Amino acid sequence: MYPYLLFFHSLVRWLVLLSVVYALVRSARGWAGRRKFTAADNTVRHVSATIAHIQLFLGYVLYFNSPLIAYFRAHYHEAVQHFEFLFFGLVHIALMTLAIICITIGASVAKRQEAAANKFRSITLWYALALLLILIAIPWPFSPLAHRPYIRTF
Repeated sequence: MYPYLLFFHSLVRWLVLLSVVYALVRSARGWAGRRKFTAADNTVRHVSATIAHIQLFLGYVLYFNSPLIAYFRAHYHEAVQHFEFLFFGLVHIALMTLAIICITIGASVAKRQEAAANKFRSITLWYALALLLILIAIPWPFSPLAHRPYIRTF
């Protein structure tokens, strides 16, 4: 349907994971090592949140144009009986939205903190929660919740 959008979405999903993990590791090391919060740390905070927001937007576009979701909404009572429909129709979108909300809160709170330790702590805690939600919501090929390949062919 939207081959370029699907490809871009597949690329950005990995960028989200990499940027959140990188920001999380960097902030955890800064918090534990009592480092100074630098302009580079601020850039990592901002870029990771921006990438996550782009992914959320792309995900919403694909979600509301998906035939699977159209079926889920049209046949809700029947679809919720099948976990894969329930996962993609409700669980995945809800958890990913919550994860982006956590990233947004962490980035926003860190931006407004004065002390470097508080900035690093905010990013570490909120991004860790977001990463946990993301890892649960991803339809890994080995997941008992729903299965998708690492990279989809179009």
